[in-house]
Amino acid sequence: MKEEKILVGGLKINYKIDGEGENFLILHGWGGSSDSWLKVQEILAKKGYKVICPDLPGFGKSKTPPRPWSVDDYTEWLNGFLISQDFENFFLLAHSFGGRIAIRFAKKYPERIKKLILCDSAGIKQEPTLSTKIFFWLAKIGNALFSPRILKRFKDKVRNLFYIFLRHRDYVKANEIMRETIKKVIDEDLLIDLPEIESRTLIVWGQRDRIVPVKYAYIFKENIANSTLEILPRFGHSPHLEAPEKLAEIILSFLKSQN
Repeated sequence: MKEEKILVGGLKINYKIDGEGENFLILHGWGGSSDSWLKVQEILAKKGYKVICPDLPGFGKSKTPPRPWSVDDYTEWLNGFLISQDFENFFLLAHSFGGRIAIRFAKKYPERIKKLILCDSAGIKQEPTLSTKIFFWLAKIGNALFSPRILKRFKDKVRNLFYIFLRHRDYVKANEIMRETIKKVIDEDLLIDLPEIESRTLIVWGQRDRIVPVKYAYIFKENIANSTLEILPRFGHSPHLEAPEKLAEIILSFLKSQN
């Protein structure tokens, strides 16, 4: 396993590379990094694949973009990264937020992907939960409540407490650019992109996923024509951390299967 850095689009990018053989790319989720996928990467590398896992811009040891990015911005960055690595045709595995990038990339560059694996993928705009409705209601109330100059200095601290209480910790941890990035990517619904995916696709989902509930796995399956769905009964949103060996076994079986 090697860890290297490269300049892509003016951003210094950190990535891990392991193995020799067919090209395989892993895209991590929001708040994750290449470290999140070390075990799965090692297993795949031992099975005859050259596996690259970058820290996406704004995560891990990679630099933050100079402005808030959209899904398209990440997609075009990914294309530049792949060109730098001479990754012409490859297998693509993407988790959660990384799934958004993979979906858009598969739509724009279908000829590049041998097979696609989406693991507990984001991308479909979810119906707002009660906590999300409270989140936005409190945001409006908070802006009005703390508008007087004397109270403004308390605004960020109180707001962060509400975010933590409502489990919007990703927002709290992010810097200002990445906070705006969160808003941009979540606001985009990629459901209309799914029918345009031509690659043979494996959809893997934890039955107990509370971040992207399993009902969305069936929507992915319904809208991606050449797709297979695998539900993992005992696992949640991060099978790569909960059961990396089991996830790698499912992925390897899919890679070796015929159409």
